[in-house]
Amino acid sequence: MKKKVAILATNGFEEIELTSPKKALEDAGATVHIISPSGESIKAWNDGNWSETYKVDHAVSDVSASDYNSLMLPGGVLNPDQLRQDDASIRFIKDFFKQHKPVSAICHGIQPLIDAGVLNGRKLTSYPSLQKDIENAGGNWVDEEVVVDEGFTTSRTPDDLDAFNAKLVEEVKEGKHEEQHA
Repeated sequence: MKKKVAILATNGFEEIELTSPKKALEDAGATVHIISPSGESIKAWNDGNWSETYKVDHAVSDVSASDYNSLMLPGGVLNPDQLRQDDASIRFIKDFFKQHKPVSAICHGIQPLIDAGVLNGRKLTSYPSLQKDIENAGGNWVDEEVVVDEGFTTSRTPDDLDAFNAKLVEEVKEGKHEEQHA
C-alpha cells in the first residue's frame, strides 16, 4: 500500500491509540507521519501516567491535507482538548473532509471533529461520555465496536483497537470516498 497517513496528536495522547494504529498502517505498507501543532516531540499518556516521548515529523502549519491520503486521530483526554483549540489543527482536519479523504478517530479523538463542524448527519461512535456532545453536533452516536460512514472510521476505546485497525487499513487502501463530507 503506497499511501501516506497523518496522525495528528499532541501531548497527552493515549499511547496505545497512536502506536497500535501506526503499526497496523506501517505493517500494511503505509508511510505514517506524526503531526502536531508545535512540531516538537510529544509525550504519551498511559494508564494514568505520563509515558514515552515520541518524535514528531512535522508541525501542522508546515503540511496540508493534500500531502496525505488519510488522517487518524488518537484519543486521550488532554490531547484532543488541546487540538480542538488549535486553529491550524482544525483547518487541517476540515481539509481532509473537503477532499473526501478517509478520516479515523478513536475514543476522545473525536473531540476536535466537533469543533471542525464535520459531524452533522454522520453515524459514529466514541468514548461513551461524548455521546451527548456528538448528538449536539448533529452526529448519530451508536454504541458499536467500530463504525464506518463513507470513509469516516470511529471506535470507542482501546479495547476496540483490533477492529478499528482493520477498518482503518481497509479505508486507507480504498482511498477517497466521494460521499465523504463535512
